Amino acid sequence: MESRSQPVLTRGFGRPSRRAWLHGLLPPVVAWLASDLITWLVANASVAGDGSAVAFWSTAGRRRWDSEHYLSIAKTGYEMFRCRDRYPDFPDVVCGNVAWFPGYPMLVRAVSAAGLSYEISAVVVTEACLFGCFAVLWYLLGARLGWATGLTLAIGVVFPGGIYFHAMFPIAAGTLALLVCVAGVKRGSWLLAAAGGFMAAACHLVGAVAVGMLVLSAFFAWRRDGWPVRLAKAGASAAVAACGLLWAKWLMWQATGRWDAYETIQESSYGQSGVRQPFDEMRNAYDFPFGDWYRPHGSLPWLVEHSLGAHRSQLWLNAVFLLLVVATAVVRLLRRRRLGAEEWAALILTAAIFLVPFFAGAQMSWYRNHAQMFVGLVLVRYVSRWVQVPLLALCSVQYCLLGAMFFAGVLV
Repeated sequence: MESRSQPVLTRGFGRPSRRAWLHGLLPPVVAWLASDLITWLVANASVAGDGSAVAFWSTAGRRRWDSEHYLSIAKTGYEMFRCRDRYPDFPDVVCGNVAWFPGYPMLVRAVSAAGLSYEISAVVVTEACLFGCFAVLWYLLGARLGWATGLTLAIGVVFPGGIYFHAMFPIAAGTLALLVCVAGVKRGSWLLAAAGGFMAAACHLVGAVAVGMLVLSAFFAWRRDGWPVRLAKAGASAAVAACGLLWAKWLMWQATGRWDAYETIQESSYGQSGVRQPFDEMRNAYDFPFGDWYRPHGSLPWLVEHSLGAHRSQLWLNAVFLLLVVATAVVRLLRRRRLGAEEWAALILTAAIFLVPFFAGAQMSWYRNHAQMFVGLVLVRYVSRWVQVPLLALCSVQYCLLGAMFFAGVLV
C-alpha cells in the first residue's frame, strides 16, 4: 500500500495537480536556489578586491587543493610516481593522485563529453548532485510541506560543512548516493540501495559506511520477506556496494600496476595508515592551526577575520547534531517500539560518518567529510520545532563562518 504521507503526483493519467507541484517539487527547487544564494552572499563577504562579486560564479572560486587531483583523474586517469623523479628538491615520498576515489571524476568526465570544459563539468556535476540531495531528502521526509519538514529542509540548506556541496569535491555526489541508498532501503528495493551504496563507496572512503549499513539492514529492512530472503538482499546489496571500492582499486591497479597504490601514497605522503585513536585525532583536528598556516595576506574582510578558527565550533556543532540524531532515534524507539527502515539506515550512517574520519586520521578534511551526515536529517524532522529553530540558527551562523574560511582560501 502507498504511504498516505506521499503526495499523489497525478490524478489518474492526467497532468500533475497544482498541489502536487507545491508539495512534491517546489520545496527542493527552492532549497537548492536558496543554498546557492546564501553561498554567493558568503563568498561576496569573504573575498576582498574586485573579484569578490564573481568568486562564487567562477570555477576558480570553487577549487581547492584536492580539486586539482579530482580534475586530473577526470582528464588523464590515475598516476603514481616517486616525487624526486620529477621534482629533485622534493622529499623522497610518493606523489600522484591515487589517494582520491574515481566516482566523482568519472561523472565529470562523462559530462565533459558534451563539450564542456572539465572545470565547468565539475561544477555542473556538483550542483546537479546537490539538487538531487534536496529532492531525495524531500522524498524521505514524506514530500509534505509543514513546519517539521520545512524547517528540516531549511537546516539542509545551511547544513554544517555544506559549503563543500558547492565545491569541486565529491561531497555532494557522495551524499546523494547515500540518500539514494537510504531511499532504496525505505522502498524495499535492494537494487536501488545497492546502486546508491556502490556510488557512495566509489566517491569517497567515508561512503564505504554504506556497506556496513547494508549488511546490518537484514535486521531492520526487507520486513515483508522471510529471513533467508532478508539475509540474501542485505548480503547482495552490501556486496554490490563493496564493488565500488573494488572498482576504485581496479582503476588504480590498471594505471600503476599495484593493488596497494592507495595505501602506499596514504602512508608515504600523508602518514595515514592503520587505525588511529579517535579521541587523539579529534583533539588534533580541533587544535589544527588553520588561521596560522593558511592565513591570507593583507587586510581581511570582517567575516574572514572572525572565522579563522571556525573549524572548532564546527566540530562542536557536528557532535551536537550526532547526539540529536541519536537522541531522536532513542525517543522514537521507546515510544513506538520500532524505527522505520530508513530511520535505522540514517542513524547508522550518521554515526559512522562522524567516526570514520577520526579512525582514519583525517585531521585536515574531517569537516567536509562530516557534511555527509546530511542523511541524518531524515530523523531531524521528528524533533520539536523548539529544537529545530535554534539548530537552524546555529547552522546558519556556522555555515557563514566555515564558508568564509573556504572562500578566503583558509580551508583545504
